[in-house]
Parts: sequence; structure tokens; C-alpha cells
Amino acid sequence: MLRKVKVEEAIGMALGHDVTKVVPRKFKGVGFRRGHIIKEEDIPELLNIGKEHVYVMELAEGEIHEEEAALRIARAVCGSGVEPGEPREGRTNLRAKTSGVLKINIPLLKKLNALEDIIVATLHTNTVCYMEMTVAATKIIPLFTTDAKISEVERICQSTDQGVKIIPISKKSVGVVITGNEVFKGRIEDKFGEVIKKKVVALGSVIKYQIIVPDDAALIAAAINETRANGGEVIIVCGGLSVDPDDVTVEGIRKSGAEIISHGAPVMPGAMFLYALWDGIPILGVPAHAIYDPITIFDLILPRVLSGERICREDIVDLGHGGLCLNCERCSFPICPFGK
Repeated sequence: MLRKVKVEEAIGMALGHDVTKVVPRKFKGVGFRRGHIIKEEDIPELLNIGKEHVYVMELAEGEIHEEEAALRIARAVCGSGVEPGEPREGRTNLRAKTSGVLKINIPLLKKLNALEDIIVATLHTNTVCYMEMTVAATKIIPLFTTDAKISEVERICQSTDQGVKIIPISKKSVGVVITGNEVFKGRIEDKFGEVIKKKVVALGSVIKYQIIVPDDAALIAAAINETRANGGEVIIVCGGLSVDPDDVTVEGIRKSGAEIISHGAPVMPGAMFLYALWDGIPILGVPAHAIYDPITIFDLILPRVLSGERICREDIVDLGHGGLCLNCERCSFPICPFGK
């Protein structure tokens, strides 16, 4: 149990909780750690930060402190690529051990947070994460709880898939097929290549092969097969995906032998996006929006493809919730609602 004691009477006693110190615009953190033995010289500082009383912990059998509880919850939900840090101020952060795509078991998350006093907060599933990035945090509401309650959390986590994990993004050889008579004939300069390369390289992969072809379905199909033969593990086909009479990219992808999983997506910008598979090799059809919109559906799908995830039609359909870009004057992606 916790016993409330006036700070002046707490000298020689051990704090039962972290005491947070806040200095506006300068500092927010632990002023006194749990377990600190209160000394006479601590009293003015405790009073200055607004603590006239403190809790002294006297736990009964079967009770555990909030920090032990938070750490056990964190360990229970941790999956591959994620590790818990040390508890601080009653919470434990989960950090990425590797770069990759964050995967959250959402049904499990809901089940845990429905338990009384239990908190597990995470970033959105499919967020691109980097080493040491905080991806989730755990805590309990009171300063202590029962061992039985935390054991229930551990039991639930053991019976289902990993709650929080990261799928590493591996280095892949990417092939790019750029379509369009205007580019092929030199009427305008290609803009797709630079945009696609920047995004691919930022995720640790390389452009292995790039070719420009006219709006001819047979030639587009041949270019896709040529790209595959040249080691393309992911193939990106740019342009020609709208309903204009000269746009034959969809037909070309079909002629290549690929199976079109989805043409069209409930995402703006990028509604004409196409996803196909050619003997397990992903083909991403990127519409012209990618040239002038900084973030499109391509940025939502590419990391998942490079992590080895096999996208299905349902994955594309799910993007409709959060699939409307606000076209902010200053783009803050991924810290925004797009794709969430």
C-alpha cells in the first residue's frame, strides 16, 4: 500500500514514486526517483515543485509498483525488432532495435487497453521506424496494482501474435519503367526518375535498372519483362494509368503476364495507383501525381513492399480511412493523418 506523508515528516523514508519536476520551457523530468531516501535538504525543493505530501510505499503481498508493472507489460507486448527501456516516471518506452515497418496487433491492443488500469499506447501500424525510435509506451493508472492483473496481461499476450514488432526493410534491387510518348520522344524531360530514386534510396534500396518506353502496351510489357530479367526484385511503372485514350500502361502490365491485384485506390493523391504481382515480384503502378505531390499512396505502399509484405486488395481498401491528403502548405508527413 501507499501511505501519504507530509514532506516535513518524510525524512528518512523512501519515496514510493518518481516525483516530476517541471521548469517551464526549460526542463521536465524526474526530480526525485522512486526509492530515494528523503533528506532534510530535499524539503525546500519538494515544496518548490508543489509537493507538500509524498507517498511512501508499503506494498502488501501480491502487490507491485507501477514501474515493475509497466516493465512487465512492455515485455509482454514486445515482438521482434523492439525492446523495452528502463521504467521512468511510471512508464516504460518500447524502442526500435532496427529500421523497418512497425506492425501493431490492433485487436490485441484494444483487448489490453480494455482492461482496468492498463495502458499501452503505440504509433500507427505501418509507420516507418528507425533505430532507437520510440514506438510504444506502457504504464498503469494507479501507483501500484496486483500481480494477478499483470499476469493476466502476460497470459493474453502469450496466446496471440506479437503485439508490437518491426519488420525490417531489406535492400532490394528496384527496376523503373517510365512510360509516355512525350518523354520517350524527348518533347519533355522525364521527372519520374529523380522522384522515384530519391524515395527508393531513402529506404535503403537501389535503382538497378531504368528504361523509358512510349505509350505502347506491347513495349511496356516487354520493358517489364526486361526489367525483371535484369534483376528487378520490385518493379515500378510510372505514368499512363488514367482513363485517357493514350494511356495503355494497365494493358501493358496485364500483357506482361502479371496479375493485377488492384487498379485504383481510395487515396488522394494517387487514386489511379496499381498493384500487381508477376510470379511474386511486386509491380507498383505510380500515377503522375507522384511528380508534383510530395506524398502520395506510393509513400504508403513502398515501405511495406520493401519489407517483404505481400499486399492484398483488402490492404488497399483499408487505406480509405485516412486516405485523404489535406495538401498542407507545409507538408509534415508522416506526422499527419494521411495514411493513418
